[in-house]
Amino acid sequence: MVALLSAEEGDPVAVENAEGSSPVVVVCEHASRRMPESLGNLGLSEDALESHIAWDPGALAVSHFLAQALDAVLVCQRFSRLAYDCNRPPESPGAMPETSEIYSIPGNVALSREARAARVEALYFPFHRRIETLLQEHLSDGRAPVLVTVHSFTPVYFGKRRAVEIGMLHDADARLADGMLAAAERTKRYDVRRNEPYGPQDGVTHTLKLHGLANGLPNVMIEVRNDLIANETSQRVMADYLAGLLRESLQLQPKN
Repeated sequence: MVALLSAEEGDPVAVENAEGSSPVVVVCEHASRRMPESLGNLGLSEDALESHIAWDPGALAVSHFLAQALDAVLVCQRFSRLAYDCNRPPESPGAMPETSEIYSIPGNVALSREARAARVEALYFPFHRRIETLLQEHLSDGRAPVLVTVHSFTPVYFGKRRAVEIGMLHDADARLADGMLAAAERTKRYDVRRNEPYGPQDGVTHTLKLHGLANGLPNVMIEVRNDLIANETSQRVMADYLAGLLRESLQLQPKN
């Protein structure tokens, strides 16, 4: 199998604040729009590669400031979700999508089994192994881990404007989301909704299920509308707000 990444491109996974004291592990699957050199531009224009189809604008910055506020570790993917969407399992059509919203992705059409396997091996497995390792390290240190994934979404999707500003997404385990939604309801600062603009039916809870549900760990996926986090000031404000919701929710969780 031909390697997808060159040695010069480095590790596909980045970790910040590995020695953080918080039980929270912050994960950003769609942190980057960078494309592996071997894949070129997948037949897309530069405008398309800068748009939300290639990454989650603002999500990495919010993740960074959130981890900073909580003194938590942050794990992020260093390559575009168009090369491989690490919030999808290898068998999912969305893992290497042929289309995204109004765009077709020529470089992902009719991939061979070998080409798909190369992306899984280079991008998916290292990312999820790193999350698993960090969660195990938290457990061995006596900290009950909490999994928080951070995403952003476009305010206009298929030409339709979205009113929701922040989504608290969960699968079968709603403990953390429930607490954060209750805290958000008290402040009424943003339009915060449960399982919007996506939910488990859209296949977006893969990381939560793989690492959270499978291990009985509190978990939540946070979606922020990207026009609310377009610059550093707004990213810091949002991170502080989310950190407050998380702290309140964690206080409500039963102590092991």
